[in-house]
Amino acid sequence: MKETRIIGLLIRDRIKEAGRTQLTLSKFAHLIKSRLGFHELNENTCSRTGVIILQMAGNPEEWNSFEKEIQSIGGVEMQKMSFVY
Repeated sequence: MKETRIIGLLIRDRIKEAGRTQLTLSKFAHLIKSRLGFHELNENTCSRTGVIILQMAGNPEEWNSFEKEIQSIGGVEMQKMSFVY
């Protein structure tokens, strides 16, 4: 069986949590097939919250290590979808 996993991250305070989040994403970059980030932006402000959507690749057993490390970051909420076929 093959699995495709999509992980969504809500960063509640980008200014505070972006550094540690980026370090974790870089550490596990070999597991990330696609990455898409959103935050609200206008002429005067840049939103403090942001959303990152990840498509995972590689060894599914390593995904759990990535997820645990992400969950240890305060201010980051994780949701995931798995498709098994």
